[in-house]
Amino acid sequence: MKNKVTTAQEAIRDINDGATIMVGGFMACGTPEILIDALVEKNVRNLTIICNDAGVPGRGVGKLLSNGQIKTLIASHVGLNPEVAQRMNTDVEEDKLECILIPQGTLAEKIRAGGAGLGGFLTPTGVGTIVAEGKQVINIKGRDYLLEEPIRAEFALIRGSVTDEFGNTIYHGTTQTFNPMMAMAADTVIVGAVEVVETGTMNPDNVRTSGIFVDAVVGGEKPWQI
Repeated sequence: MKNKVTTAQEAIRDINDGATIMVGGFMACGTPEILIDALVEKNVRNLTIICNDAGVPGRGVGKLLSNGQIKTLIASHVGLNPEVAQRMNTDVEEDKLECILIPQGTLAEKIRAGGAGLGGFLTPTGVGTIVAEGKQVINIKGRDYLLEEPIRAEFALIRGSVTDEFGNTIYHGTTQTFNPMMAMAADTVIVGAVEVVETGTMNPDNVRTSGIFVDAVVGGEKPWQI
């Protein structure tokens, strides 16, 4: 099988200004910091980031935000990073952040639908609120539902606890987060792995992301710490 192990700089080579990127993690737990650091170093701008949250200052996608690289953030929970509100309300146009908030379960399902090739799904979440603005409402047996469309990205940056050279990936504990579904909903998938092992040495019953979805593997990710 193909050996997909490479450096962080080489893995993100095709990520350029204006790219749409999914980033795994939940408040930086399960976020591939080694790949985020490479993006900060490359200093690509005007990014659209799809993530559960905005990380925290100095962690996760918070690093990209502090460096002024994010133009649009699509997320569920941004309250632990005060820089989001600061950039949303700034009068400096080039520093202004567009933040699109989506209920967490809806965001997860939109990503899953994108990876599964579905045309959308119906949910009662958000009916009668600002979440419903501009969306089709469908009534089924007397109950209203919103039609939510799938979401995909050009790139997905995910974090693996153990990944083999082909990209088969195991996640430990809560580091799994959004990573498996994001790996199915992007054109190019890059894994930042804590441990890289030889292909064929992992128990296949423990694999949560198949290497068929993975384009590049970068070792050297540090174990997650609070």
